[in-house]
Amino acid sequence: MTIAGSIILIMLGAILTWAVEFDLAGLDINVVGVILMLGGLIGLAFGIYRIRVTRRAVGPIDEPVQRHEVYETPEARRTTVYEERRPYNEPPL
Repeated sequence: MTIAGSIILIMLGAILTWAVEFDLAGLDINVVGVILMLGGLIGLAFGIYRIRVTRRAVGPIDEPVQRHEVYETPEARRTTVYEERRPYNEPPL
């Protein structure tokens, strides 16, 4: 039950307890209102407790650290070709 739902139950119970002047055979509206207010108060207390528990700071976790190895790519090998300059009077190969 959320906090808003609890507040709605408290308001509905208060209305039934103090504002309604209606009689049913075998059912007391005032008692129903008090029960709804108590249920709303319990739900409100539980909702606030749940918020406080989830907002606590989390301490360090004692789990082993997984190492990620990084492999570097090898440098590309370059081939250098040297050509000899031939004089113009030599025939082509």
